[in-house]
Amino acid sequence: MADTPDETEALLRRGAAGDVQALGALFERHRARLELMVRLRLDRRLQRRLDPADVLQEVFLDLTRRLPDYLARPTLPFVLWLRLLTGQKLVDLHRQHLGTKMRDAGLEVALHRGAAPRASSASLAERLLGRLTTASRAAIRAETQLRVQRALDAMDPIDREVLVLRHFEMLSNDEAAQVLGLKPSAASNRHLRALRRLKEVLAEIPGLDAAGE
Repeated sequence: MADTPDETEALLRRGAAGDVQALGALFERHRARLELMVRLRLDRRLQRRLDPADVLQEVFLDLTRRLPDYLARPTLPFVLWLRLLTGQKLVDLHRQHLGTKMRDAGLEVALHRGAAPRASSASLAERLLGRLTTASRAAIRAETQLRVQRALDAMDPIDREVLVLRHFEMLSNDEAAQVLGLKPSAASNRHLRALRRLKEVLAEIPGLDAAGE
């Protein structure tokens, strides 16, 4: 069950007063969503080097250090600020480990209050196929995944990001709009457009049930 604003506020205040256990408990309630964010956005060249749990440990340390500044000016809901910290950490790790090779990695997506690595089309395609595919042979699955990746890569970057935020990171339309600096109506329109495009592509691929998305 999601925390109420009052519960979140109480835990944050306890954390700011030095109660690390309260802050840790609050962080744990968001861990699953943050871990999925890391898995989707961590460059595949780094996935064997960096464990999502280690990335989130660094995010938690950033949280404890920067919490007083956040509480002094809470311009974002806590869950979106936590996403912002995670995105910034991923950008830092990518630049640290890949350096100039970041140009090959597929870029960062510009967000309203910063940037985050784009979700990998390969990771997205794998998750979509895990939900939808009935194909069992490796060759068929590989070909299908490539077609889905190409469709995702061909989408407008913001449309694709709305799709990621809504369907993979499970943000509400208002939250996705706030992350991207859009009006809620614009985010909703982009979401519908991206869904239509994705369903068109999936409908053309044998062995997929596009209605499952």
